[in-house]
Amino acid sequence: MYDVIIIGSGPAGLTAAIYTGRAQLKTMVLEAVGIGGNAALTDQIDNFPGFPFGVDGSDLMDSFRKQAERFAVEIKMQEARELKKEKDGIRVITDQAEFLCRAVIIATGAKRRHLDVEGEESFLGRGVSYCATCDGAFFNGLSVAVVGGGDTAVKEAIHLSDIASQVYLIHRREGFRANQTALNKLREKKNVSFKLNRIVQKIEGNEYVTQLLLKEVNTKEQEILEVDGIFVSIGLVPDSSFFQEFIDTKDGYILTDTNMNTSQPGVFAAGDIVYKDYRQVATAVGDGAVAGIAVIDYLQE
Repeated sequence: MYDVIIIGSGPAGLTAAIYTGRAQLKTMVLEAVGIGGNAALTDQIDNFPGFPFGVDGSDLMDSFRKQAERFAVEIKMQEARELKKEKDGIRVITDQAEFLCRAVIIATGAKRRHLDVEGEESFLGRGVSYCATCDGAFFNGLSVAVVGGGDTAVKEAIHLSDIASQVYLIHRREGFRANQTALNKLREKKNVSFKLNRIVQKIEGNEYVTQLLLKEVNTKEQEILEVDGIFVSIGLVPDSSFFQEFIDTKDGYILTDTNMNTSQPGVFAAGDIVYKDYRQVATAVGDGAVAGIAVIDYLQE
């Protein structure tokens, strides 16, 4: 039996693991996709304390992993499918095995939201992407579009402007939610064009993406935009499929108290999966630290 199983290996999950591992609790981290979560897919993180000139996301999360493993934390690449409360503890059922533990920390984070338009699914991996850091190199010298108006969309457009020959930023409004510094940097790029007040109606192509069908939201006029790829960056949705009926949630995000307790005793949550206003690496680390300490106190009691 494990003392604690942490589901998710992003900043929150690995921070919690550092705390529980250091407290000599038998700790396992389960990860379904890739260690580090969304933070590991970010090429430059400029707002995490201690790095005055920024830090590569994958390097930062690799340091998190090494620190957790230093305290004997196990990391297994398995997808959690179900949680069950039992007399002896909590059973975590994955796609490969079942584990029993005394406490659980859910830190599954959130994943990229889809456009849900024709062609999006069929051209996935053939011109449709949700991560410029991951797939940008495939579009060297080509024309691409980024969809979104937040910080992530602007940062991805900046990243792609150094790789692609032409970048179009498509946004359904005139204004942006992105921070002004990043937006100003993007506007200085000579190979970036803005397609405002437009939405993507359809993604078209042959073997690979060749064009997008856009609609102007005010005039309803349609436009064909020829591109070789499209990067969708329109926000996040909670990765909450396996615990919706086990604990209380709101809009798919987990409701917690200030100590990261959920509605189910012995189950805690941390990071982007928690119902809150702000989702940053720094806030996830804070959540993870609180959850780790709370688990230690809970098991001692």
